[in-house]
Amino acid sequence: MTVTSRHTPTPRRGREVADLTAYDAVLFDLDGVLTPTAEVHMRAWKTMFDELFDEAGIRPDYTDDDYFRFVDGKKRYEGVVGVLRDRGIEVPWGDPADPIAADTVCGIGNRKNAVFARLLREHGVAPFPGSLRMLSRLRASGTPMAVVSSSKNAEEVLHAAGIRDFFPVVVDGVVAEREDLPSKPAPDVFARAAELLGVPVTLTAAVEDATSGVAAAAAAGCRFVLGIDRGAGARALHDAGADVVVSDLSDPLTPNRGDS
Repeated sequence: MTVTSRHTPTPRRGREVADLTAYDAVLFDLDGVLTPTAEVHMRAWKTMFDELFDEAGIRPDYTDDDYFRFVDGKKRYEGVVGVLRDRGIEVPWGDPADPIAADTVCGIGNRKNAVFARLLREHGVAPFPGSLRMLSRLRASGTPMAVVSSSKNAEEVLHAAGIRDFFPVVVDGVVAEREDLPSKPAPDVFARAAELLGVPVTLTAAVEDATSGVAAAAAAGCRFVLGIDRGAGARALHDAGADVVVSDLSDPLTPNRGDS
């Protein structure tokens, strides 16, 4: 496991403790942190945009850079808007009930979700081994946990991975839409998860793999923000507000002081 720390043991929010059991609660992102569904999402976005761009003659082609710049950690429809707007394309917003054939933001987003659901059914999903060990350790210590995800598929993924029972609280894209919570990097979803757990957000740790999620957790006031580098880049995660960046949620987490 590769671990990097951007500073000495005196962090921005008062202390730096890589042992997540030291906090009153831990707030986890889902895709890319607990399960490798970020890879499934990436394939689904690429499949959908490749087909859309080929049919419409749109250039440049969709790349992984588009995913990390415009999609990763954000609500699905906002991801659609970001990618299209980067290419100077505006389409009507539409309605969440739009069919997948509709050339609206919602229709295109629903098209991506249909591809994701198909890939999930075909291939299934299992939690990262290091993440599963960490969840078991936190549960054994009595540390409350929540999932904080922009995805509307969070419940399906959690059940498919067999880890739903670890989390009394799930704040996902469905909850955010119902409660009108803005998407990451806004801090609202982390603050809401801590509130539902009955823990001050300033006494929580957050675990994220997206720069938007790291920024959201830091803005919410989480005492410790752990970044998981699954492709966003350690420097980008540090710059977004991560106190420590690791390559995997292996147990224990022991940062190499002074590395960058």
